[in-house]
Amino acid sequence: MIDLNKLYLSFHYALQGIKHAVKHDQNLRIHFVVAVLVVIASIIFHVNPFEMGILGTMILLVLAAEMINTAIEEMTDLITNEHRKEAKTAKDVSAGMVLLIATGSVIVGFLIFIPHIEKLFR
Repeated sequence: MIDLNKLYLSFHYALQGIKHAVKHDQNLRIHFVVAVLVVIASIIFHVNPFEMGILGTMILLVLAAEMINTAIEEMTDLITNEHRKEAKTAKDVSAGMVLLIATGSVIVGFLIFIPHIEKLFR
């Protein structure tokens, strides 16, 4: 049987985590703003549902990667306050993950939007 109280608490804690990340992570706020702009652009350019699905997936990947990066940075700071090579490596690698995914999503965005933009000039 499903324990509705536990289920409610799970969603509550997850939403608290999102709220904390948005409040305290400048990069996540930037990603959210860019995501909103991409959604607005997809409406303006009449992006088809398949392309919107791809854009939505890329948006979610970037946001999730940024939240994972934040979690890794917070956990690393909790474990050690001293400057350690391993802590720096963990933070750098997680930031690199975000950079790779964000770069890939920009490329995907260009591949989707360029044909729609070209139509304006025909």
